[in-house]
Amino acid sequence: MTSFTKILAPAGLALMALAAIPAQAQVEGRMATVDVSRTIIGTSAFQTAYEQVNQTYAQQNELRRTKAQERQTLLQTFDTNGDKQVNDAELAAKQNSPDFTKLQTMEQEIQALSNQIDGARIYAVEQIIVQFGAALQEVTTKDQIKLVLEPGSLLFAAPEADISQKVTTALNAKVPNVGVVPPAGWQPSREGVQIYQEIQQRLALAAQLQQQQAAQQQANPAAPVGR
Repeated sequence: MTSFTKILAPAGLALMALAAIPAQAQVEGRMATVDVSRTIIGTSAFQTAYEQVNQTYAQQNELRRTKAQERQTLLQTFDTNGDKQVNDAELAAKQNSPDFTKLQTMEQEIQALSNQIDGARIYAVEQIIVQFGAALQEVTTKDQIKLVLEPGSLLFAAPEADISQKVTTALNAKVPNVGVVPPAGWQPSREGVQIYQEIQQRLALAAQLQQQQAAQQQANPAAPVGR
């Protein structure tokens, strides 16, 4: 099976490999691109898992929000100059106070709750990653593709070179669903954490763009959506 770490090769190495391919091989072999994080986000297993995490860890999520609000309220007592910010000097002034110890405890509790929720999501993502190599191999064999790169490693690639959706379809067949409760002793892999971070960044950006579009639509209701 193709090692997933090879798919995550740095862009510089990918470009060097492309430049090293003989001209004849470039003509005879078809090349393609795969956006790994977008491929995983598109799977049914991923989308269902994220919904399940919200349900399964609803109590932890609510507790995290409550503690975050309590932390913010406590921090306001550190703001001695009234600028609505807490600088290093204000933190240092409270370092030996019970409030500082309480703040540290809150932050540790918030982090522990976040780790539970993030861990569940990473666990779900890793179960999809395990089948990524097989899904990619299936698509490349069927389409007779000789070289696959991530879009970020290329200066230009025609839209038809993107086989991300095909790999997503193959993953849907291989991984119809995943679990969201990690077993005892489970630890996330480096690849799983890396892909999870990329996914979260992509989802955050998509949410931001959606909010901007909604705000623009409210400001100008007559404007067509998406233009």
